[in-house]
Amino acid sequence: MAPLTLIFLMVVVAGTATRLWLAGRQIAAVTRHRAEVPVPFAATISAGDHRKAADYAVARTRLGRIDTVIDALLLLALTVGGGINAIDLASRRLTLTEPWHGALVILCVLLMVSLIGLPLSLWSTFRVEARFGFNRTSLPLFVMDRVKGLLLALVLGGPLLLAALALMRYAGPLWWLYVWALWLAVSLLMTWAWPALIAPLFNRFSPLADETLRSRIETLLRRCGFASRGVFVVDGSRRSAHGNAYFTGVGRNKRIVFFDTLINTLEPEEIEAVLAHELGHFRLHHIRRRLLVSAVLALAGLALLGWLAARPWFYQGLGLPAASNYGALLLFMFVAPAFTFFVTPLAASWSRRDEFAADAFAAEHTPAAALMAALVKLYRDNATTLTPDPVHSRFYDSHPPALARIARLRELAARA
Repeated sequence: MAPLTLIFLMVVVAGTATRLWLAGRQIAAVTRHRAEVPVPFAATISAGDHRKAADYAVARTRLGRIDTVIDALLLLALTVGGGINAIDLASRRLTLTEPWHGALVILCVLLMVSLIGLPLSLWSTFRVEARFGFNRTSLPLFVMDRVKGLLLALVLGGPLLLAALALMRYAGPLWWLYVWALWLAVSLLMTWAWPALIAPLFNRFSPLADETLRSRIETLLRRCGFASRGVFVVDGSRRSAHGNAYFTGVGRNKRIVFFDTLINTLEPEEIEAVLAHELGHFRLHHIRRRLLVSAVLALAGLALLGWLAARPWFYQGLGLPAASNYGALLLFMFVAPAFTFFVTPLAASWSRRDEFAADAFAAEHTPAAALMAALVKLYRDNATTLTPDPVHSRFYDSHPPALARIARLRELAARA
């Protein structure tokens, strides 16, 4: 067995075992506290809502364990099991030249992975989400979303993939630098174009109709020095009962988007507080910093790929008998997440720190009590567990646990 093969198998087994262990801890912790609402929420979250959130968390975690095992088996089957090589050999019957052959192999592999994951996605939507009253997606809408996503991937991703393979073939040893520049340009273009051109293909965006609420929001935006192309409400209720709010776009094409479910649930001052939190991410440069870090990591990853692509042992140790540009891309795409999984807690910790900072910003510009009330309603309506396992939470969660977040906001309210 090649050294890389052994290392890869050890990493996959360790990562899978860790995921399953963390899932077991989460299920045990949530089940253990299912019967009793935490004291800080006793007056605002009913025992029934608390049990629903616990059962929802357990159901999603159990489904996640199945997904973890399937992902690990599929990863091994595609790499050391020879799956990518088998698809490559089958595709050679079409006698395509490069980079068309390579693009075909990559698209076939990605399509197969998507089809394998489809049953679990259907189960999650129409059984788990439906069981807890969250799913509002019909089967035709579910299918239409997948078809639109596939067409977009072909129309937008296909040319990018062909360009990347052509650069790998003709641009010389520094091809990875040119591919990174191409990726960066396309990413920025997509971020700019997404609000106006792509997102409307899936959802309907309407200007906020409530004039009083819009006036409050515009006042808050001016106070925080934020300019946008408008405040919109998206018909998220067509697919789910979950509520959310977010920023989208860059530069002058920024938009503020509220889910209609959130607008219908929260009071005006609570909506204003949620928006102030999102504005905090903008004013504190969290979004800009994350984009910069993402670009640096992409550059480092492509540089590493450029080095690995010239090493025969990279292919042979991961199930491919010979080197190829498309083989290097596929192997790196599937193998890299297995090796980077154990840095997940660092990214989660960084994100939680930013969430605390955004909460503090919101408390400076709106009453902290309004943000607390909004969060409690969102925890209740989204069936967010109030009692996650601490280890599971520190490893995965991008947002602070409910108890810690509300406690911090109470401290800020007391100081105010």
